[in-house]
Amino acid sequence: MPDSFDLSRVTAALANTAFAHNLHHFPSTGSTNALALEAAQSGAPHGSVLVADEQTAGRGRSDHRWHSPAGEGLYVSVLLRPQMALADALWLSLATALAVQASIATVTNLAPDIRWPNDLLIGDRKCGGILVETSAVASQADTPSMLRYAVVGVGINVNQPSFPAQLHALATSLLRETGKIWAREPILIEFLRSFEKEIDCLEAELRGSPIETGLLERFAAASSWVRGKHVRVDEAGGYTGVTDGLDARGFLRVAGDDGTLHTVLSGGVRAL
Repeated sequence: MPDSFDLSRVTAALANTAFAHNLHHFPSTGSTNALALEAAQSGAPHGSVLVADEQTAGRGRSDHRWHSPAGEGLYVSVLLRPQMALADALWLSLATALAVQASIATVTNLAPDIRWPNDLLIGDRKCGGILVETSAVASQADTPSMLRYAVVGVGINVNQPSFPAQLHALATSLLRETGKIWAREPILIEFLRSFEKEIDCLEAELRGSPIETGLLERFAAASSWVRGKHVRVDEAGGYTGVTDGLDARGFLRVAGDDGTLHTVLSGGVRAL
């Protein structure tokens, strides 16, 4: 039997956060991101959280299917209405990845890695992923397009004992890594606590407020994929090279084996 979410307990644990009174739980849904996008268009407030026990049409980046069996994973989407430009939306993925990494580490003592920009790995297998979908206000002359809202979807493989054959070598779960069943509720609470801190820091940094360490520096320190990783990139016809840090916008640079310094804009990055 899957563990159940006690929303009153989660609300109490998230007191004084934007999420405390905007939690919504669904036993099953097609996609929490799809629900959150509908809620955003209907005027739902910043900080609305939608969590499901099961997704029948879960989605990852590039319309990849996200394996979402009932009660075995954490499937959650958060609606944000941040004060930031559409051009900075990539930073939401990076900030979310740091929050997911921190939540898994805090609850389980595992040390997941982050594969730019939005995959959580344990060893060379994926245990979590992030999908950010946005809507922007039309820009005016000489004014950048601003976000109207962003829906941040997170999937974490928690208690999957196994995966379909096509995912067996690519995916893992917290159960598979530790041999222990994990309650999803503490992971959700830790994720949302960490996530609010990351978003607050991100907005402060984008406003130019002084902060101790910038997002890009913290992401680079948290990910072994940012520098010195020999990778294959599936864009611009495909190429290979060694990762060479982040540019000022947060995009990954790759020193190509062809002698060209590439900037990865949207392609998948995989170990060579």
